[in-house]
Amino acid sequence: MGMKRREFIAALASAVVASPPAHAQQQGRIPRIGLLNYAPFWNPLLDALRELGYVDHQNVVLEYRQPRDKSERLSDLAVELIDHHPDVIVTFGAVATLAARSATTTIPIVMIAVGDPLGTGLVPSLARPGANVTGNTIFGAELGAKRLEMLREMMPSVSRVAFLWNSSNPANELHFEEVRRGAAALGITVISAPAEIPEKIAGALETMLAERPEALLVTADPMHQLHAAQIIEFAARHQLPTMYQLREHVIAGGLMAYGASMPELFRRGALYIDKILKGTRPADLPVEQPTKFELVINLKTANTLGLTVPPTLLARAEEVIE
Repeated sequence: MGMKRREFIAALASAVVASPPAHAQQQGRIPRIGLLNYAPFWNPLLDALRELGYVDHQNVVLEYRQPRDKSERLSDLAVELIDHHPDVIVTFGAVATLAARSATTTIPIVMIAVGDPLGTGLVPSLARPGANVTGNTIFGAELGAKRLEMLREMMPSVSRVAFLWNSSNPANELHFEEVRRGAAALGITVISAPAEIPEKIAGALETMLAERPEALLVTADPMHQLHAAQIIEFAARHQLPTMYQLREHVIAGGLMAYGASMPELFRRGALYIDKILKGTRPADLPVEQPTKFELVINLKTANTLGLTVPPTLLARAEEVIE
């Protein structure tokens, strides 16, 4: 995450990309990569894999498992994926990673954008994961208080902020606690809006309105990303200034976001897959933390909400959308 795109592409180009990994050659078969969670997010990872020389159905086989409705649980899909004997499983988010780890302690797991791998018990140490799970973290909870501070800078009089979170995601629980601690220090009341499945997002948002929030915080949970358009439309309809974690949500009409680049985290995940397929044990690959965080502000949305963006905030923004 600390690399600029040019440096990252150079690193990819310099990687040794030969034939399939040694263990797959010995087995006389093409290595299989399992991808667990919603499909719309995999493209940056697939692009990076292609740059590393991995082409689906040529020298690797990609096996997808994604929940199509509320009856399909990630834990069941993880078991189904393991029945296809993947050489590595790639998971997006804490819930998918926990499901995969519950299903196997031997197949390597590369986690992408997990909120808190230590707090959720996925790894005992970022430097020494020690088992079959490694990958990267998005630093969701750790920046919860920082996002609140930026909201307060945007809206100096804000005193009631709602927090939309996935109550089935242990990383979101930790995020909620971090937001509550940050809010207490700022004298802000936090209104909880939990929703554990997509079908409950609308109800959680409507229920939250009854408590008169002046602003909204949204996580980078995969479920929130998948239904971002619904959340952004709701916030616009109710004139609710909203702080997101991802740049993409501000481009789509949200007010502001502060966090790591999600596409970059997926691209970085390809390097883990490459190393594991070439024989490195996940236990020996430290969990990567993002080192760069983007503040993105949508001036058009601010104007629609009647907000004047302070020059101090504008000066710190990586990107301003007009």
